Amino acid sequence: MKCVIFSCCMLAFPFSYNAGSHTLWIFATYIKGETPFPELSVVAMLDDILFGYYDSNEKTIFYRGLEMGSKKSIEAADLNFCTYYVQYMHGRMKDRATYLSNHFNHTNSVYVFQRAAGCELRENDQPGGLASNDAYNGEIVEKEYYDVTHDTLHTDQRWPEMVNQVWYDKNPLRFEYIYYPNCIALLRKHLEKEKNRVLKKVKPRVRLLKKALVDSGGAQLTCLATGFYPRHINLTLLRDGQPVSDHLMTGGEALPNGDETYQMRKRLEVSAEELHQHQYTCTVTHLSLDNKLDIGLDHNFASGPGSIVFPVVVVVVVVVVMVMVAGFSYIVRSIMPKRRTAGSSHTSQRCSSGNSSTHMTPDQKKILLQETSKDPKNSYHSQNLICNEMQSTAT
Repeated sequence: MKCVIFSCCMLAFPFSYNAGSHTLWIFATYIKGETPFPELSVVAMLDDILFGYYDSNEKTIFYRGLEMGSKKSIEAADLNFCTYYVQYMHGRMKDRATYLSNHFNHTNSVYVFQRAAGCELRENDQPGGLASNDAYNGEIVEKEYYDVTHDTLHTDQRWPEMVNQVWYDKNPLRFEYIYYPNCIALLRKHLEKEKNRVLKKVKPRVRLLKKALVDSGGAQLTCLATGFYPRHINLTLLRDGQPVSDHLMTGGEALPNGDETYQMRKRLEVSAEELHQHQYTCTVTHLSLDNKLDIGLDHNFASGPGSIVFPVVVVVVVVVVMVMVAGFSYIVRSIMPKRRTAGSSHTSQRCSSGNSSTHMTPDQKKILLQETSKDPKNSYHSQNLICNEMQSTAT
């Protein structure tokens, strides 16, 4: 059961934080074996707000509201693409997980395959990229990034000799005409609908706590900030005005509360002598604050709405956690193509024929778009026919 680890606290979104940008992310977990979880769980995140959920038990896509437990069915305008994408993703994740479990002889144990995929809308409503990560039992299998500016698909693979046998749907046309435009359209639509939730700023409540350690005679200091939004925050413990190194502390992950706000805490163990000789301060900067907050041991909570919410797994967190089985820590920092990971790395352009690269004609693009508008599943058949035609012409 090593792979069944709940680590939503280690969640790190692949696009770097930017106050003027917005993201839409889908986090999916396929899990096989004797567990209390659905075979497939999917959550959708709009910036730092969990607003959509699906699992293979209910087989229904829901939008989640701010009120605890509130949900409503997906709108008809979104149903076609979202249903198709979830079903397609379920099948592909199952195929890949089965292949890898057989290869590594994990067939008699619990194994997990995960995907994080999403797009970015930059400042001034300018579309950013589209990125995707696949992982098996916590190890990254593949990273993809679609560069809309140069119309190219960048791919990094962990085990290319295995991946190529089951990762056969790599045509960039699928990203340009299906994934990317639909993701950006959904992001723009729901950003407008949920702007009061997404664009809100909630001030953190901050306190520096002290807990006596009987065994050592020292104390554990906890720098706590809770009830803040958006999720990004700078929380630092100071010793005599100087930052304490992160490697000396524990914690530091942004955890969700049950009310669409977040909390973070950092802990440091000190001896009785250190506590007596030094002055400790908790300092915080956040988008909602005009100035940084400096809180000492003798302060009560700084002013702000809400109460302390300790890391109890509430309903909203349960939904997130189910999708992050086996540690979504694999979604590391950024999957923008700044550097390649070990394994195979390549860039795809359109339909490939030998060493050449061919592009669709306007008529071919029109056919693909027409078929996609009728039913997303039709695009795959049309795309293959067009690619075969282009390759035949090239040869």
